[in-house]
Amino acid sequence: QVQLVESGGGLVQAGGSLRLSCAASGLTFSRYPMAWFRQAPGKEREIVAVINWSGDSTYNPDPGRFTISRDNAKDTVYLQMDSLKPEDTAVYYCAAGPTISRAAKAYNFWGQGTQVTVAS
Repeated sequence: QVQLVESGGGLVQAGGSLRLSCAASGLTFSRYPMAWFRQAPGKEREIVAVINWSGDSTYNPDPGRFTISRDNAKDTVYLQMDSLKPEDTAVYYCAAGPTISRAAKAYNFWGQGTQVTVAS
């Protein structure tokens, strides 16, 4: 019943930008912390950014290039990515859960993932 559907991935040149979107259904979206994770081949899934239910608090280890935001009226969370580098190449996932966390295991619901490839 709960679905998270991601879009916006693709192939870009180094230095380019993408905006990822994740549309949620089947849950009370505004009450869930939302997160973006990524996973490159042979690597563990890692946190990209987290945003709380009200959108006024975030965790973001790379604020110079990535921005997380949400629109509760549209049940959608976004990840704006600028100045992309080849090492950003990965499958990007959105996730929802009851608790703000940097750990993937804390999240109950996951999207299918969207591929981001940054060419040099």
